[in-house]
Amino acid sequence: MAAAVTLAGRGAQVTVFESGPVPGGRARRVTLQGHTLDNGQHILVGAYATLFSLMRVVGVPADAVLRIPLELRYADGFSFRAMYFPPPFGLLAGLLLARGLPWGERIGAVRFMLALRRISFRLAEDCSVNKLLERHAQSGRIGHYLWKPLCISALNTLPEFASANVFLAVLRDTLAGDNGASDLILPRVDLSRLFPEPAAEWLRSKGADLRYGTTVRDPTALMPEYDAVILAVGPHQLKVLLPSSTTQFEYQPITTCYLQYEPRTRLPFPMLGLAGGLVQWVFDRGALTGEKGLLAAVISAQGDHQQMTQEELAATCHREIAAALPGLPAPLWSRVISEKRATIAVSTGIRRPGIETSVPGVFLAGDYADVEYPPTLEAAVRSGVRAAERVLAENKP
Repeated sequence: MAAAVTLAGRGAQVTVFESGPVPGGRARRVTLQGHTLDNGQHILVGAYATLFSLMRVVGVPADAVLRIPLELRYADGFSFRAMYFPPPFGLLAGLLLARGLPWGERIGAVRFMLALRRISFRLAEDCSVNKLLERHAQSGRIGHYLWKPLCISALNTLPEFASANVFLAVLRDTLAGDNGASDLILPRVDLSRLFPEPAAEWLRSKGADLRYGTTVRDPTALMPEYDAVILAVGPHQLKVLLPSSTTQFEYQPITTCYLQYEPRTRLPFPMLGLAGGLVQWVFDRGALTGEKGLLAAVISAQGDHQQMTQEELAATCHREIAAALPGLPAPLWSRVISEKRATIAVSTGIRRPGIETSVPGVFLAGDYADVEYPPTLEAAVRSGVRAAERVLAENKP
């Protein structure tokens, strides 16, 4: 959709082939056993400049998201909040004032960020995030509550395997970025309404042809009719669509467990961290989208939960949330959505294909095709825009 909006905005005639009933790919609204839910709980940050720009273009209202200064709260008392001071003082002040950390670790975290600034957030030789943290004495409570959860949330890869350089790119553009770059941006509408559906409506107004429920099995068969083709598909589908593709990845899952409690059930903050079990973050959908009493528990990356049944997962999620909210009754219902190949594994030394393919006139767009960012919504949008700009450059009138 990002590629289509970019092309149509420059006057190109666009056709969108969407195999599913709604646009959005892995960030969309789904109906599961009678309940309409998001197929995952996505977090945006203020640094997502490309996505926010396109959201403005297609007319997404400002109140579609809740924007708050970066604040991480955990049920056991740890909290961190970036301050609104000129960079880098807002981050450094937030680290010094973080609750639940020894003073030595607060000062060590400040030194860590200053050291990263000196090397421009780039290692000459990549290593795992764990090794980076060990090298800078960041593996204590600060690593447990801040660095490692940020790594798993952004890269969807465990710190012992995750690329330090990709993680550093995230820190550079968020925690060490301009004012507002690290803000949490939490959707207040379902993911389809956050961008894909407004984009589709905008595209129709520009004369674009959108064909839902239409699967393309051979992109080269489209070439006689179209000047270029952009493949916005999952990386695991490339070998079928482009037999010449040599792209190979390992994948990581994301599991979201929705638990519906009584309407009066609320979290103390819209996004609450749990640090002692399987669940990493719990989101209060009542505070965000008005779905009162609905909590979304998120488990990113691989782990023991992959061997559990949906019933066992729901029971575990409820037990961990109940430990943080004493007196919480059993949920009225629960639904588990597991994306087994939610993202590629962003491992040490990872190489991504970019937007190029070996087939002339065929380009890639997807969160795995951005050569710098982890597989996020911003990476997907950036790659779509780049692919569209390449098409426009090759097809100048």
